[in-house]
Amino acid sequence: MPGPLPGPPGPGPPAPGPVETLRSPLLPPEPDAPSWGPPCDRLPERRYQVLPSLVCIVCCLFGVVYCFFGYRCFKAVLFLTGLLFGSVVIFLLCYRERVLETQLSGAASAGIALGVGLLCGLVTMLVRSVGLFLLGLLLGLLLATAALLGSGPFYQPASVWTPLGLLLGAGLLCALLALRWPRPLTTLATAVAGAALVAAAVDYFAELLLLGRYAAERLRAAPPGPPLCWRSWALLASWPLLSLMGVLVQWRVTGDGYSHTDVVIRRQQRRVQLMRIRQREERKVRRRRTRPPRPPSRPPRGQDPRTLGPPDPAYRRRPVPVKRFNGDVLSPSYIQSFRDRQTGSSLSSFVAAPPTDLDYECGSTVPLTAAAAAAGPPVRV
Repeated sequence: MPGPLPGPPGPGPPAPGPVETLRSPLLPPEPDAPSWGPPCDRLPERRYQVLPSLVCIVCCLFGVVYCFFGYRCFKAVLFLTGLLFGSVVIFLLCYRERVLETQLSGAASAGIALGVGLLCGLVTMLVRSVGLFLLGLLLGLLLATAALLGSGPFYQPASVWTPLGLLLGAGLLCALLALRWPRPLTTLATAVAGAALVAAAVDYFAELLLLGRYAAERLRAAPPGPPLCWRSWALLASWPLLSLMGVLVQWRVTGDGYSHTDVVIRRQQRRVQLMRIRQREERKVRRRRTRPPRPPSRPPRGQDPRTLGPPDPAYRRRPVPVKRFNGDVLSPSYIQSFRDRQTGSSLSSFVAAPPTDLDYECGSTVPLTAAAAAAGPPVRV
């Protein structure tokens, strides 16, 4: 007899959810997995991979630059912030969603995310307001995440909308504040972001991203898992301490005497100077065009007009007239007596005659003697 027919196949393993698609064999298991053991007595297995280790080392280096040289490297910080936002958002969209009805691989998603991230970085570096907005948004997201991590043992959000609203509210508030006060908010944002990158890199090498997974669970409002060990809490406490140190270093050492608006002001001053020079030249040309032609000057006596060169087109100002007063010029009566003395007519000094005004431009018409005053008014010749 033939054997029994095989029954329908049983249900297979459940399909991975949206969170399972982001998991990789390069990452360690979940914190509540049985392979970890008790929370504080377990020792993390040293299963480091090459690619995550290199990424963490690069993040640590960039974190140090962010934390202590953030405001000094203002343009570079804006570029890296735009690159980070654009790459992360596009990678999540391409990796989890279908693009053109095709599921992209991890390498293709990373390439597309890198290209879009470079474009976003250039936009944030060239448009200063966009870069400051993203920098303030990053500060708000990090502060909200720190608040959720710190309130873990005391408060558990009921739904995912609570952490989402906290993230959006803090991000928009800090973004607007960064547009209003660029220098202090840029210093604070770079210090906090750099300290977060350093803490994340140390978390990978110390506990294989155990604190990072705990932060992801808090952001998703997942049920509480096993409590964190003292190493994770110590690493979390080093984040604000390193941020405070970065703010102090930037305020007193690296950012002292530096302003991100210096380059913009210098460019504006250069443009204003060039504009003034052009306006001055245009005024000169307009004045030459509207000025009436000067009449040709007569040549001096005894000189051939053909030997004269072209007239001087330069404009010459008239000399300032000298202001004279009575007594500055010799009186006409004194000049007349001096002339009579030279010609030898001695009788002219005894003849009572009215004084003669030689019609000087600015001369004294006041007679010097009483006899001259009694003789009558001066006579102009």
